[in-house]
Amino acid sequence: MTTADATPLSPSRERLLLLTLAAVQFTIIIDFMIMMPLGASLMRVFGINPSQFGLLVASYGIAAGIAGFLGGFVLDRFDRRGALLVLFTGFTVATLACALAPTYHFLLVARFAAGAFGGVASSVLTATIGDAIPAERRGRAMGTVMAASPLASIFGVPTGLILADQWGWHAPFFFLGTVSLGILVAAIKILPRVTSQQTAEHPVRQMWNILKHRTHGRAYLLRASLVFSGAVIVPFMAPSMVLNVGLNEHTQLPLIYLFGGACTFFTMPWIGRLSDRFDKVHVLMGIALLAGPIVLVITRLGPGPLFLTYLFTSLLFIGLSGRFVPTIALITNSVEAKYRGGFLSVNSAVQHTCGGIAAIVGGQLVTTGPDGRLQGYPAAGWVSVAALILTVLFALWLRRAAPHAAVNPVPRTPVGPIA
Repeated sequence: MTTADATPLSPSRERLLLLTLAAVQFTIIIDFMIMMPLGASLMRVFGINPSQFGLLVASYGIAAGIAGFLGGFVLDRFDRRGALLVLFTGFTVATLACALAPTYHFLLVARFAAGAFGGVASSVLTATIGDAIPAERRGRAMGTVMAASPLASIFGVPTGLILADQWGWHAPFFFLGTVSLGILVAAIKILPRVTSQQTAEHPVRQMWNILKHRTHGRAYLLRASLVFSGAVIVPFMAPSMVLNVGLNEHTQLPLIYLFGGACTFFTMPWIGRLSDRFDKVHVLMGIALLAGPIVLVITRLGPGPLFLTYLFTSLLFIGLSGRFVPTIALITNSVEAKYRGGFLSVNSAVQHTCGGIAAIVGGQLVTTGPDGRLQGYPAAGWVSVAALILTVLFALWLRRAAPHAAVNPVPRTPVGPIA
């Protein structure tokens, strides 16, 4: 893939595009993350067990998976801007429905709707980056937009927990729905139009071409293992911090997301620059070497010095979030521009389906013991590390099929005519 795939934008319009996409990504990330620290509260309010909470988390991913697969048939037939605005509108409405949920089952349905719209919107967002940003700057662009994740941890999650503490668990979703509505209005006015390679090919033929492409299958396995390794442990980190480590749910737990998000905010752009400069698979390997041991420590953590708890959880944030920058850039670079929207929609379906399955697997492994502590979390940690190893192996496999996706082309210095 070359820079010819990207639509040229002026530097100011490129920054405007990335800031708008980051704002949209910010709300989508909060919508998913806000469930994690609310786990202990939701289990108490609705009287549900860890398995039922795992299903509540999984519903978002399962819905996004189904919608993402269906979106793969048609997304390349529409303008990226229009598709993103429609999907983000649906996401905003579904989030407000979560805020109004009176029962566990109503909330489950509302989460399903939010996942369907939010998951596909995220894939359109990534496709937009692929269409608009040249390959040699795509890693930094991914790092910029993905910096929305640590910002969500720094500002969104602690704010949501404070609101939940003051006015109940409904308040964070009202807050998120209001913020999403404001971003939607702004996006309608300022989101630049990005020319994409739309297709008039029959949807079934388009999907067949996407699925049969030899590179795509490897990318799907890479995305699946990437997501599974985090989703099998992350939903249960907050309940573990409260029940196993002994953190105060209202005062100490939010600091985990504050410190972890702050660290990740600075490391994500740096990882993006490394991904543009070096082989993306090598960058992923380095991050995996950090993340693997930290996962095993976090899933075995008990009462101890508070500063060590914050240190290990911050390192976990850096490791789990950092994996996405080189991996998503690698996947995006490996896809032909004419398949990008449909492929990334299917890829998003794989991501969210595997995330949902991982949450269910984690819910089966993690149980509440007679003493009220979570049991089985170390086993979930080993499963996470195994998936992390598979992520590196699948990245190597994808690089073998698409070597250009891992290393950016080096501009050649013009030479004079040969005498």
